[in-house]
Amino acid sequence: MRRVLALAGLAALPWTVFATGDLVFSWGLVSTAPFHVTTLPDYLLVYTIGLPRRLLAWPVGVGLYLLAVASAVLGRLGAAYEDRRVTGGLLVLAGASHLWFSLGMSRRGLLAVPSGTLALWAAAWWFHWPDLRETFRW
Repeated sequence: MRRVLALAGLAALPWTVFATGDLVFSWGLVSTAPFHVTTLPDYLLVYTIGLPRRLLAWPVGVGLYLLAVASAVLGRLGAAYEDRRVTGGLLVLAGASHLWFSLGMSRRGLLAVPSGTLALWAAAWWFHWPDLRETFRW
């Protein structure tokens, strides 16, 4: 249960922190000056027309993260329903996808810190490193 709560709790953390004070969460963007919230559905359905593909890496990362949480919940229901290597791999891929988004948002004078990538990778390492290590053992 602790693992499921920890993974679900990643949704409350900002995934990208901009030097301007703006924040990107798994559920939306928060602009601080002036205060404005853009939800992920609005971002996908209203604001993404014509955007570069690297900016779509955020929703892809969120989708991978949600699959990882769903996998962990299924594992909580019964061990036969979860392959922990898949859950860990999804967390690693979600972190990589969000790193691509953060790097795509970084510009001269605009620093984007990919805190979500660090949190997702830390969760993968903390909860799933033995499973992932077995996967890559030759």
